Amino acid sequence: MSAVERTLVLLKPDALARGLVGRIVQRFEEAGLKVIGVKMKLMDADFARRHYFDLEERFGASVYNATATFMQQAPVIALVLEGAEAVANVRRLAGKTFPNESAPGTIRGDFAHTSKAYSEANHQVVANLIHASGNTEEAKYEVELWFDSSELFEYKTLAERFVF
Repeated sequence: MSAVERTLVLLKPDALARGLVGRIVQRFEEAGLKVIGVKMKLMDADFARRHYFDLEERFGASVYNATATFMQQAPVIALVLEGAEAVANVRRLAGKTFPNESAPGTIRGDFAHTSKAYSEANHQVVANLIHASGNTEEAKYEVELWFDSSELFEYKTLAERFVF
């Protein structure tokens, strides 16, 4: 049986700058995911390193540096979402990392269009609006990094009567 999970979503600086916060959160809520934690934070270099601890190892220093710089340029909004198979469902709703490869109907497919080629040619980070935990282990680490247990809330939504 599938489990109710928690996952982290970051609304990146480009989502805030474009005024898409409400529309993005609405997508998750319409899909039956529940917001149980939310905060706005300006990431410093230390926190960026803790969040993206393995990015440099996986993709190289230039990718890490560009990402960390991008994420530190303006505040981000961190959300903890809860729901059935939340990690996979959030990733599905978000779309592929490169927005031009994301299907219409996904957040990135509808609201972003930047390609890997364009970003590399212009020495820019891919402006893809959100970060979503990649798997359940990553979600657990990221939720605990961003939120103290006292910042996460238990409550019932009307939709839960029909879903759980």
